[in-house]
Amino acid sequence: MNKIIKNITYILCISSMLMLNACEKYLDAKPDKKLVVPGTINDLQALLDNYPRMNRVDPGSGEISADDYYLTDQVWQGLFTDQYRRMYIWEKDGLFEEGSNDWGKVYTSIYYSNTAIEGISTINPNQANQAAWNSVKGQALFYRAKSFFQAALIWSKAYHDQTADTDLGIPLRLNSDFNKAVNRSSVKQTYDQVIKDLEEAIALLPLTVPHVMRPSKIAANALLARVYLAMGKYDKAFIYANASLQQQGTLLDYNKLNTTVNYPFSPYHTEVLHESFIPAPDPIYNSKAKIIPELLQMYNENDLRKKLFFSKNADGSYSFKGSYEGSANLFSGLSTDEVYLIRAECLARVGKVQEAMNDLNTLLQKRWKSGTFITLTASNPQEALTIILNERRKELVMRGLRWMDLKRLNKEGANITITRQLNNKVYVLPAEDLRYALPIPEDVIAITGMMQNPR
Repeated sequence: MNKIIKNITYILCISSMLMLNACEKYLDAKPDKKLVVPGTINDLQALLDNYPRMNRVDPGSGEISADDYYLTDQVWQGLFTDQYRRMYIWEKDGLFEEGSNDWGKVYTSIYYSNTAIEGISTINPNQANQAAWNSVKGQALFYRAKSFFQAALIWSKAYHDQTADTDLGIPLRLNSDFNKAVNRSSVKQTYDQVIKDLEEAIALLPLTVPHVMRPSKIAANALLARVYLAMGKYDKAFIYANASLQQQGTLLDYNKLNTTVNYPFSPYHTEVLHESFIPAPDPIYNSKAKIIPELLQMYNENDLRKKLFFSKNADGSYSFKGSYEGSANLFSGLSTDEVYLIRAECLARVGKVQEAMNDLNTLLQKRWKSGTFITLTASNPQEALTIILNERRKELVMRGLRWMDLKRLNKEGANITITRQLNNKVYVLPAEDLRYALPIPEDVIAITGMMQNPR
């Protein structure tokens, strides 16, 4: 199986563009197909267990573009690439290095997923292998849906019912033959495919898995809740968040953690439903990115997250240290704290104030110093929603979710404008600016001829 993975990796490394259009060089270099296509359920499971390709390469472009941190002039100037400098100030183009970028990462995962889906379809399940067969197909569908969704959050506008049929979505590659051109779908078609994949995955996946590196039914429910939240479909988001919490609602007591260590959290702890992370990109590496003062001021001194999430620098600024990875890499997986916040937000939006605040207080009592937390209350749905959204930002900082939240909340009228200041110049990204859909890498456009995002 290692030989299979190495050969697939070889093909993918030729160019991420190969997944989108015909390429004669690929045809010349392609190894014997028998070495590439896994032939058994165990082979397919091993393909999906290739964690460096499936769990540890989530895209970071959204987090780089978001507003929870800032860079000093000196750090910005010293970033590894001009592309990162341009991304930080929301330039209209030139944000991705050729060949190796977030586009390649998500479509590599999609390629692996499609290979597994096609492979499992050639195997007839029986009583002995039905559970394993179901699990492999469910995992592959989960990963494909997750990657399509991540791509949509970066390269498409926020979902909006009135324009989703015409807004540009992403290429929906549904097979492993990346020699066939695939055009961009609409945003509606993109999200319809994500939902279809996840609904099928939920029906196939087991409730429990050997390790949170593998997707479970619980994780798939949580991911579909996140998708519906991004779409503003709060009734549906509630259904799937509720299903996930009924299956697993355990929260970590932050009082049991050491606030003085460099990385207070251990990976794979009790809140983690599915493990994945963003390899910390240069601009948001914790030695460079500084947390904006406005965010830090939102935390009460008895809120343990202030000391568990952030460390004070010599110049008085703060860096982020609170990744659930227990390292500089940024946890971007699924966890129960996020699901509680999704369910709470959905309840507030339909006027169920007490239930919404109950969910929020269940979470927060595990976040504050023992004996100091006072139950939060709200007198109306809007007050409850404001409190919950503030806590969502505080709880899910540096999780790869802020860009999604900026886009969806601005679509609903939040009118959040974000700014950067560098070298005495202010850069502004107004609410619903076209730059919220990042430009597709220029080399992809050149090879495929697909339509670029309008600027």
